[in-house]
Order: sequence, then structure tokens, then C-alpha cells
Amino acid sequence: MNYQHYHERSIADPAGFWAEQAQAVRWFRQPTEILRALADGTHQWFADGRLNSCYLALDHQIEQGRGEQTALIHDSPVTGGKARYSYRELRDEVARLAGALRELGVEKGDRVIIYMPMVPQAAMAMLACARIGAVHSVVFGGFAPHELALRIDDARPKLLLTASCGLEFDRVIEYKPLVDKALELASHQPGHVLVLQRPQASAALLPGRDLDWQARVPLAAPVEPVPLDSGDPLYIMYTSGTTGKPKGVVRDNGGNAVALSFAMRHVYAMRAGDVWWGISDVGWVVGHSLIVYGPLMNGCTSILYEGKPVRTPDAGAYWRVIEEYGVNGLFCAPTAIRAMRKEDPSGELSGRHDLGSLRHLFLAGEKLDSSTHRWLEELTGKPVHDHWWQTETGWPVTAPCAGLEGHTARHGSSNRPVPGYRVQVMDEQGHLLGANRQGSIVIALPLPPGCAQTLWNDHERYLRSYLSSYPGYYHTGDGGYLDDEGFVYIMGRTDDVINVAGHRLSTGEMEDLVARHPAVAECAVIGIPDAIKGQVPLGLIVLKDGSRIREEQLQRELTASIREQIGALACFQRIATVKRLPKTRSGKILRAVLRKIANGEEVATPMTIDDPAILGEIGAALALYTRAS
Repeated sequence: MNYQHYHERSIADPAGFWAEQAQAVRWFRQPTEILRALADGTHQWFADGRLNSCYLALDHQIEQGRGEQTALIHDSPVTGGKARYSYRELRDEVARLAGALRELGVEKGDRVIIYMPMVPQAAMAMLACARIGAVHSVVFGGFAPHELALRIDDARPKLLLTASCGLEFDRVIEYKPLVDKALELASHQPGHVLVLQRPQASAALLPGRDLDWQARVPLAAPVEPVPLDSGDPLYIMYTSGTTGKPKGVVRDNGGNAVALSFAMRHVYAMRAGDVWWGISDVGWVVGHSLIVYGPLMNGCTSILYEGKPVRTPDAGAYWRVIEEYGVNGLFCAPTAIRAMRKEDPSGELSGRHDLGSLRHLFLAGEKLDSSTHRWLEELTGKPVHDHWWQTETGWPVTAPCAGLEGHTARHGSSNRPVPGYRVQVMDEQGHLLGANRQGSIVIALPLPPGCAQTLWNDHERYLRSYLSSYPGYYHTGDGGYLDDEGFVYIMGRTDDVINVAGHRLSTGEMEDLVARHPAVAECAVIGIPDAIKGQVPLGLIVLKDGSRIREEQLQRELTASIREQIGALACFQRIATVKRLPKTRSGKILRAVLRKIANGEEVATPMTIDDPAILGEIGAALALYTRAS
């Protein structure tokens, strides 16, 4: 159970290592062909194995004596509602919903689009699809009709599941009109739309096409899980593509089960019976891996939260949930912590709650700046772990493996590669770089189980996007470096590197320095055109509540800090204070959008943005800054 031994073995003998890890999964047919290499550079894990992901998450747990243990907790501060489902209760709900899907003609291999808010039925829908071998694709509730239509036409679902509305702390978002518009735009039409009616809004149903969830599902006969091949797809997760057409990342059943079993035990140090809180939405990969499949397959109690880190009702919301349910480990994005820190800089609200149950906090989704890292660790007195992964990998690439002996963590780093991953750095010509030299982060093939090996309906695009740039390696699209001891430092997407008078500089490194200033709540550094130097950095700063520092003074202090730490060549001399930054619904700052606004380019409202109104505010602030400059 030693990290170094595990990692070395996983690289030297990947087939033997993962054959051992696969023993932790209950297979219907144990695999004998562990690793099958394909001619195009992709590969398949556990090719001849058979299993069912819903069975592993529910039925198998009941067979292990966990039938009465709480499987899922729903906590909704936006409605005041709370609910608990035991493994047995959740299994029965899912089996009945799976029966309803089958009665509507859904069979193995058919696709189902799930467009729902953070309600228990969203998780049930995912598991019900997995139970009968249907391939689900969860689209974040509230996405624009055009984007939903693109996914409908690509996945060609037999059925679409939705709810009458989603909820924010200050508004009701009606989903049914968005679905209706998407189906007007889409060429493909699902056979039916199954609608969950919520008390906050009632959706009108189109006769013949739309069906009432509450009227139909309770009458369905429950069904048993269907044995599936390891390589059968479990779900499609759409992620943005540079061409405007979303990329449908495909996750297989067998590799996903083995990877998440390993990750929950050895990365997150969670045991059966522990309470885990994956703070995300089911529309993102975190919702799949760390709300539904990972925790349930490993016998944990998982929390499904319909709320925000702030304003539901305040910046103490997370601390309340931790105390109320005895949370042992959690995952969230750094943005959530920065939002809490902005509204409660001293962390006074955390002192009102007992956080004694908490063992670890894991943060990912974007770079964790050292200032936020230290603040959270000092506030909670618990280990705070930065780690890094992608939609395509489905589980962590680098992390402190809290469940393995000999694991170590280092502030500022996303830490060392998880067993199974051989992470390296290359320059633009494909040459491996030594320690402390920045370049493109790549992962040597074969990728471990759980990582996507294709895109839905577009395998050539997968090969082109991920495997063609560096033969023998998966191209992550992230830039950074490894230090002398193998710790990985992710400095941002490779397009977040700016060129200042011939010097390639990481905006992520500058952001880390800016975020250390005591008046800064969060920030983004982008490159803007400069007639002489090509590009120069611009810092967009959100101040902490109550901060009274003048912008001129802040600019002087930040310029001096970056000059000292990076050098005068960085040319960091410009900042603009803003009330907030544009972000995705999962909390990532939309830096590409910021760059376009700063460059005066036309910006289409991104499908993932949490609040479109912010674009006008940012544009006005940058226009004033440009005129002032």
C-alpha cells in the first residue's frame, strides 16, 4: 500500500497492476484479457469482462449488508427540502424507473438525454439507464436550447428526461420551454419527453410526446440489471470543442468501475460507510464520478446538494452541511472557496460549526492559488489537497494519494502522478523536457482504465485532438512543468501562455502571485495586445468585501511583487478592478472570453456561463480601462 511501489508497478506492468485492482470489482464474468492494444494507439481494458455499473452501485452494496445504510442524501437550501435514501430504497426507485424506460422502448445501446436540476431523480435516471445498458448523456439543466439541440442531434436519444424547472437562490428557471425550443431546432426527435413536475413551476405537456413522471414511473414494473461488456459505453459527456461542435467523450463501463474503485479508496481515502460530498453538478464529469458512480460503487453515503457556496443563505452553507451530515471527505472547485472567503474573509462563519468529522478536502477544476490553499487549511485545520484531472480522464491524473502510505503533498503543485499515469513535459517539437522546464503536459500511453478512448460518432477527431500531436502520448492541452522530485505544476491551458517581447510567460504563475495580496479575493490574468511587446499582462481583480485599498496603490504593490518574483520582463503594470469574473457553472473562470473582450472581439455568450449579464459589466470595465490607458 505504498505510493512509490504502486506507481512504479503500474508503469512497469500496467496489465498486471490493473488485473489486481480489478479484483475489487464484482464482475459477472471476470476478465482474462486485461489490456488489448489497438493499431491506432488506443486500447481497451478488461475486454472480455462483463458487469453492470448500476448493480455495482446498488444491488452489490445491498448484498454486502448495506441495504439500510444511507446511500444518497439530498440537501436543497434553495427549497428547504432534505431527503435520505437507503441503498435498498434507492435500488427500488432506480429499478422502477428503469422499468419505465424500458416500457417506453429504451433498450441496451439506446441513448437517453438527461436535462435536469440537482434533484435525486437526476441520479436515479443515470443509474436507471446504466441498469438496462442505455447510454445516458447528462446535459446541465438550463443550457441554452441551441446547445441542447446540438447534443440531441449528435446523441440521437430515444428518450429525453427533464424537470419542470431548476432553482437558483433568487429565481426559478423553467426548463420545459428550453426543451421545447431545443426540439424545434433539432433534426432528431426523441420518442418521448418524460417530465418531472416540481412544486415551484408546472410544465405544460404536449399530448402524445410529453409524459408525466409522477403519473407514469410509480406504475412501472422494476427490472433487474443487464450484464454488459466492459467496453460497452456507460455515458457520453459533452465538452466544448474549438470547432463549435461539442465533443462527446465516451466512458466505458469496465474501465470506469475499476478506476473509480481505485480512486475512492487510494486517492480520496474513503471507506464503505464514510460520508462523501462531491460538490458539483451531475452535468459535469465530477457529478458522474464523485456524486453518483464512485461513492456508491464503494459503499459510501453521497451528498447531492442543490445550492451555492454563498447566498444559500450565506458563506457558511458548506460548513453547515459538513456538520449536519458528518462529512468525512469532500471535493469542490477553488472558485467556491474563493467566493466564501470574499464574503467571510476571517472565516468567522466556520467557527459556528463542528468540522471534526472532516478528514480531507480535495480541490480541482482550476488552479488552486497558494493564498486560498493556506487560508482554507488554516481555517479548517484539515489537509487541503490540490489535484488535477479532466473530463476526458474521468478521474485524477495527479493527486496526493491519501489512501496510500508514503504519499506527500506540496503547496503550489497538483502533486505527483496517480498510479497508472506517466506524466511528462514536452516542447513544441516533441522533445521531452527536463525538470523545472515549462512545456506541454502529456501522458504516456497506454492511459489507465477509465480514460476516454474515443468520441461519440467521431473517432478520427479523438485521434486528431489527443494522440496526433505527440505520438505515443496523450496531449492534455495543459501546460506546466515537473520539479526534481516529480511533482507536477499545472500553469493553465497552453493557450494561457502569453508572449511578452519574445518571453513565454505563464498567466497562471502571475495569478498565483496576485492572489496572495491580502486585498484580493480572486483574479484572472490575461494577455492583451501591445504595439511594442506583442502582448502584455492585464490583471482583472475582484477585491475582498470590505477592502478599501485604492486601485493605484494595489497596482503598485502587485507590480512590485511580480517584478520581484518573476522579473521586470513580465511587464505586469496594468490592473482593472471588477465586481466579479465570468465563470462556468462549475466555477471555472472563462479566460478565453476575457481575452476576446479585452481584444475588442465579438463574443458569443458561452453555453456554460453562470450569469450572462456579467459580460456587459466586464466589457464596460475594460472599455473604461482602455480609454484611461
